[in-house]
Amino acid sequence: MVQVQTLKIGMIGIGVGGAEILPAMEAMDSIDVVAGADIVPATLERFADRFPSAKTYSSAEDLCGDPDVEAVWISSPNRFHAEHTILAANHGKHVVVEKPMAVTLADAERMVEAADKNSVKLLAGHTRAFTLPIRAIRRVIESGKYGQLRALNIWSYSDWMLRPRTADELDLNQGGGIPYRQGPHQVDTVRLLGGGMLRSVRAQVGQWMPERPIPGYYSAFLEFENGTPATISHNGYGYFLGAELVPWGHDRQRYTASERASIRAQLRDGTRAEGDEKQALRIGGEQERIIFRRNEPEPWVPEDMGMAIASLDRADIRQARYGIYIHSDAGKQEVNVLAGREMGVGQRRAELEELYNSVVGGQPVWHDGRWGMATLEVCLGIMQSARERKEIRLQHQVPVPDGYDADFPIPEPA
Repeated sequence: MVQVQTLKIGMIGIGVGGAEILPAMEAMDSIDVVAGADIVPATLERFADRFPSAKTYSSAEDLCGDPDVEAVWISSPNRFHAEHTILAANHGKHVVVEKPMAVTLADAERMVEAADKNSVKLLAGHTRAFTLPIRAIRRVIESGKYGQLRALNIWSYSDWMLRPRTADELDLNQGGGIPYRQGPHQVDTVRLLGGGMLRSVRAQVGQWMPERPIPGYYSAFLEFENGTPATISHNGYGYFLGAELVPWGHDRQRYTASERASIRAQLRDGTRAEGDEKQALRIGGEQERIIFRRNEPEPWVPEDMGMAIASLDRADIRQARYGIYIHSDAGKQEVNVLAGREMGVGQRRAELEELYNSVVGGQPVWHDGRWGMATLEVCLGIMQSARERKEIRLQHQVPVPDGYDADFPIPEPA
C-alpha cells in the first residue's frame, strides 16, 4: 500500500462556505482536517462531532498558533479575509482564501505582500473557473482547432438574494452583495478563458429590493487588451432561474418557485427566521446535508455562475449536461468531461488539489494572490463604473500563467 503524504489543514470560519468545502476535504486521502476555529459555539460543537480528532479554537489567532496546522482555509466573513490571511501568513501557514479575496485592493496588496514576505503559498479560491467544463472550454480555445477566440458571454439568473443572510452580508461596506460575492465566479471565468489581461470595464449595478439593502444585479462589458469583448451579468432576485434554459433543468435552485414567493412575503413582513435558516446550512445542519453533501457528479445546470458561451472563428462552445457542447461546422457535438470523476473533482476539490500539488509537490499556484487581486479589481471596477457612469481602466491584471492545466486533455468529440 502506497503511503500518501498528507497536508494538515485548519479552517477559520466554519460557516456556509466551510460546509461547502468540507465534503471535498473528507473525500481526499491527501487532506487531513486537523483544526477549526469559529465564534459560534454550536458550530464548533458540530465540527468536533464531525472531526473528533481535530482541535477546536474560538479565535483565528489560536488556530494559527497551532504548530500542527500547515495550511489554513479561510472562509470567515469577507471583512476578515485580509486580517486572517495576513495572520496565517505571519505564522508561516499556507492559505486558501474564499471569494472575494478582500474588500479593497489595498487589503489584497497587503495579503500578497504578507505571503511573499513569509514565503508561503496564497491561493484565491472558490470560483467556477475551477470546474471541469470551464477548464475544458479553455483547452479547446487554446488548441486553436476552431480559430481565434472572438467573444465571451456569461449570464446568470439565480435565487442568491433570497438565501438566508447575516447582518454583515447585507452591508456593501463589508463585502455584501452580488458584485462582491458572485462577481468573482464570472470574472475569474472570463479572465481564464480570455487569457487574463482585461483592459477595462463599463458596468451598471442594480439594487431594487428594499428588504435587501445590497446590490442584487450587475451587467458589465469587459474588453481585453487585444480587443476581445466579453459581457457578464447576474440577476440574483430569483424570479426566473437560469436552470430553466436547458432541457434537463428545473425551476429550482436553492428554492422552488412557491418557496421563493413565501420567502419574499416573509422578508416584506419581517417574519423570516434567517438566523435559524443560516445555522441549518452550517456544518451538522439539516440543510448542509441536503445541499452540500450530495454525491457527484451531477448534471450541470446554469447555477450561480450561469451559462458561458465562447465564440471562436468557427465554433461556439458552452457547458453541457456532463461536459461541453461544441457547435462547429461539424454540427453540434457533446464531450463528456465528468465521466469517471470522483466526488468533488473539478468542483471544490480542484482548489484543494492545486494547494496540495503546490505545497507538497512543488508545483505553481495558478490562482495565486495576484490572480485574485486582478479579479477583485474587476469586481470593484464594476461598482465604480456604475457609480461614476464611465469606463474604468484596469491596472492590476495578470496573464494566465504559462503551463496552466497543461496536463488536462484537450476535449475531442467522439
